[in-house]
Formats: sequence, C-alpha cells, structure tokens
Amino acid sequence: MIQETALLLKKYFGFDSFRPLQAEVIGRVIEKKDSLALMPTGGGKSVCYQLPALCMKGTAIVVSPLIALMKDQVNALTANGIPAVALNSMMPEYARQTLRQRCIEGQYKLLYISPEGLLNELDGLLSRMEISLVAIDEAHCISRWGHDFRPEYARLSVLKEYFPHLPVLALTATADKVTRLDIINQLKLNDPELFVSSFDRPNLSLTVRRGLEKREKIAAIVSFIRLRKGQSGILYCMKRADTEALALHLRENAVKAAAYHAGLSPDERERAQDDFTNDRIDVVCATVAFGMGIDKSNVRWVIHYNMPGNIENYYQEIGRAGRDGLKSDTMLFYSIGDLVVLRSFASESGQNDVNIEKLNRMQLYCETDVCRRRILLNYFGEEAGNDCGNCDVCLDPPQRFDGSVLVQKALSAILRTGERVGMNMLIDILRASGKVELLRQGYDKLKTYGAGRDLPFKVWREYIYQMLQLGYIEIDYAGGQTLKVTALGRKALFGEAKAVLAAYREPDVAGFAKKEKKERGAPRHKSKQPIRIVETGSPEKTLSDSLRQLRLRIAQQEKTPAYIIFSDAALEDMVQKKPLTLEAFAGIRGVGEVKLEKYGDVFVALIRHVLKA
Repeated sequence: MIQETALLLKKYFGFDSFRPLQAEVIGRVIEKKDSLALMPTGGGKSVCYQLPALCMKGTAIVVSPLIALMKDQVNALTANGIPAVALNSMMPEYARQTLRQRCIEGQYKLLYISPEGLLNELDGLLSRMEISLVAIDEAHCISRWGHDFRPEYARLSVLKEYFPHLPVLALTATADKVTRLDIINQLKLNDPELFVSSFDRPNLSLTVRRGLEKREKIAAIVSFIRLRKGQSGILYCMKRADTEALALHLRENAVKAAAYHAGLSPDERERAQDDFTNDRIDVVCATVAFGMGIDKSNVRWVIHYNMPGNIENYYQEIGRAGRDGLKSDTMLFYSIGDLVVLRSFASESGQNDVNIEKLNRMQLYCETDVCRRRILLNYFGEEAGNDCGNCDVCLDPPQRFDGSVLVQKALSAILRTGERVGMNMLIDILRASGKVELLRQGYDKLKTYGAGRDLPFKVWREYIYQMLQLGYIEIDYAGGQTLKVTALGRKALFGEAKAVLAAYREPDVAGFAKKEKKERGAPRHKSKQPIRIVETGSPEKTLSDSLRQLRLRIAQQEKTPAYIIFSDAALEDMVQKKPLTLEAFAGIRGVGEVKLEKYGDVFVALIRHVLKA
C-alpha cells in the first residue's frame, strides 16, 4: 500500500518521496486507526489525509477553522486534479443544496467543513454520505490548554458517537504535552498513535531585537523590507491601531501594504487577505486575527512588532514564513513595555498560572544569549545536537566583560530609592538627567546620582535588560513595575559574585545589513502580453525573473494565487535543473500529471527561449 501511495504522491502532488513521518501517518489512516500528528507549519500535514482520501473509498471529511483556509486548500487540490469542495455558511442556499447532492453522489474525494457546519450536518448530509475518514486540522483548538481554544471545537467528541468505526486523524503544528493529552481525551480517540515530527525549521533565520524605541523599530522594519523588495511578508502587532499606523507608514515608503484586524468589516478583512494571497500587496500588518487562514507558501518573512504571549503562538506565526522550504527570515522586537502588558493579560486570564509560566518561557527566549533554535526545540521536547548557525546569537555572538562596577552602581541606586523606581527613572538617576519628577522625589540627593553619566541612556537600558536576564534584579509587576534587587543581586553588589555582561553594540537599524541584498519577488505586471525577456544579470537571474512573470500572467488569467500554479521552490528547481523537455520537466518538484499536461509546454518553451537568448 505504501508503494501505491508513493505513486499517488508523485502523480498528484509532484513529489518523489515522503517527508518525515508522512508515510507512517498515512499508513495508519489507511488501516482505519486513530492518530494525533504534530508537524510544524509547512511540514506536510495536509498530505497525511489528502493522500489517504485518494486511496480509500468514499469522501474524507476535513474539519477546518476558517473559510479562507478551506478555500486555499480546495484551490490547491483542484489545481492538482483532485475533486474537493468546501461547504460554508457564506454560500447561497441553492449552492449549498447542489453541493450536498454531489457529496451524496460521491463526486468529491474531500469535503472541507467548519466545526459548526459539521455539527449542523451530522443528522443530515453526513448521515447520507459514504465517509472514508475524518481529519481535524488545527486540533489544538479543541484544548483549553491550547493557545487558540475555540468552544465549537470542544463539541467534536460526538464524532466517535456518530462514526465509531471511522479513522480520525487530529493534526496540529504546536501542542505541548498537556495539550496533546487533552486533544486525545476530548476527541475520545480510540487507542491513538502519537506522531511527533521534528519542530526544526532550519530554513528560518531567528532574530530578536530588544530595547529599540518606536522610531527605531519603524526604521528597522522599513530597511528590512527594502532589502526584500517584492517579497511577501507578515508584520504582527499586539494593537489594532499599530497595524493601521504601520501599514500607512509602509505605503508612504512605497511598500504595498494593508492592515488586518478584527475591528475591520468582513469585507475589508477579506479584501486585505485576498490582495495578499494574490500578490497585489506585499505586506499585511495584522493582529493575530490574521492567523490560521494563511496557507500562502511564498511568505518570505515574518516580523513581530511586539512579543507574543507564549512560544506556541510565536512558533506557529513564524511558521507562516518559508512553508515551501526556501530560506526565510523572522525578526521579533522585545521590550519591557510589551512584557508588562502581556503579564497583565496573563494574570487576568482564567488560567493565570499556566499563562504566566508560558510567558516566562517566551521572555527567556527573547533574553537568551544561547542559540535560539535550541530553546525552541527544547520547549517542544526535542534535543538539538549543536547550535543552529542561523540565529542572531549564533551569527554574531556577544563579547563579554567584567561588568561588576556597572551592576553595583545600578543596584545601589535602586536600593537607595527604596526600590520604588522603574527602569527609565533608574537610568535618569544614574545619568543625572535633572528631570522635574526626579528632583521632586529628591533623587538628586542620592550618592549614586550621576554615577553613570558617562554612558548614554540606550547603553544603560541594554545593561539593565541584562541584569534582569541574569537575575540580579526583578520587576515587581503588582507594585507599579518597580525594580527590586534579588538575593543574587545583593551578592553582586557586595562583591561576593562577579557580574559578567555582554558588551553593548550599536543597534543596526537596517536589521540584516550583513545579509546580501536579495530581490526574489515577482514584478507586478498586469499585462497579458507575451513575456518579454530582459537581461537582469546572470542567466539564472534572468530565467528566474522570466519564470515568475510567466507564472504571474497565468495566475492572473486563471484568477488564482501565483503560488497555486507553482511554488517558489518549484521555480527555483526549474532554474537549477533547466528542463528542456517535458520528460525532464516532470522531474521538477511539485509537478504532477495534471500540472505537467496543463503547464509543461509553455514553461519548457520559455526555458528554451531564455537559454538561447
């Protein structure tokens, strides 16, 4: 059976081999046994139920949380010659009735439906269909311990009551151990097997920037995007107002950008997502409302304007970059202000102990001076044998020095105020700023007033961040975010422990100045005229640009996203292999029988033409 599924993998999806654990999960489903599969975003979860659906008699039911996500999945399957459809509440009733009848007649191999829709159709449509399997995507939504709990998911336990003999496959990209167990119990899975793929995404760079002011963050973002002209990216924000302000600022800097948040009308949100999906804009500035509906394979970067509340959210959100396996970048801005807001949210939540602990782990990730990928993998229970070499800590390790005197100045100042000041006031005292509030409190009379006037404000801010990280001080969140000296800090203050700090380095506002400038994006031509070959540098660059133009033209003609025609990874494979025959083109990554027949001639003709030019 595995050999048969391997042939189908090539025929419909254009891949010569399975990714890790795919074959095992597929075999388990075909044997009609329950499973829970954890695979990172872009790890090939969908194939784990789509391919069994082709092998098994009947129609696979796929529970999916968002209409946009269903639409993307159906478009991709249809492009590969697989009959699939989505039933959603936005469809006119006559269309829903027609779709129901076709499902009853067995005309589709996969039916996508929301959890609410499935519950509504249990005694109607689903009772009259021949069902092969049930797949529950984004299964972490069923668990109250998960990072995106949805009450409607919690009612899916009735599936085993209605269909006790059907195999159920639950899938998610992020779930810690307690969430995994809860998913299994909530769904009442029968003797399930747990499949946990590697969470390592080596194609993603990991960078954290801390201590930047708002204007510095915006300058860094603009420079970052300019180095990636034409590339698709997502900019996540905590506040709705920030999404709109940043989108406006980017547009003023000639970047095609739109805002997306829950406060916009459904039409506005749909327009922003559709423009992003179809490459009419390059950047979407969004709250987490712009979440699981993203199935766009050519997102090349993700920036977090604010720190997420936990590693699960962060990992899933950065996972929307580089789904096609190509190199992609991530950047996170971290500040004490974000930490204070998030800690307040966590304290007020129904599960404050758990959420505060998860926030602590996220804080540790941001403040670490060890390989960031190791921290991520460790969080999900996976060991890393060595440093990744693709995060900011690995690429530019800090230089260390004996900072005992600096630490003692700061700790002494904190104690002399009665531990009643926050970070900014502490720095003002050390630098003798003379501000009105400082003078009103009499802090200019302290012995430590002006003890650190030789260092700029931003340098002190960085060193205080490090003191927090090293455990010399802590923030009293319940006491107005004032700084407190810890027991370890007192040892450093009185010379009982040496304080080693990382030397301050001037922030590189461009963000990735050391990286080579790349322009992978496709030109935004709307013309349907024949592709005009223009020399753009090396033969490979000329071929790459020409292939992107052709893909874009076809996508516009077919009114479908360009990555549905061929992924960026497929185009890169064409540039590397330069297929000059249909037989050679069939060996390109992602070229199945349907796409070979539909697009092979025109792409091969273009490659021949460019190589002659």
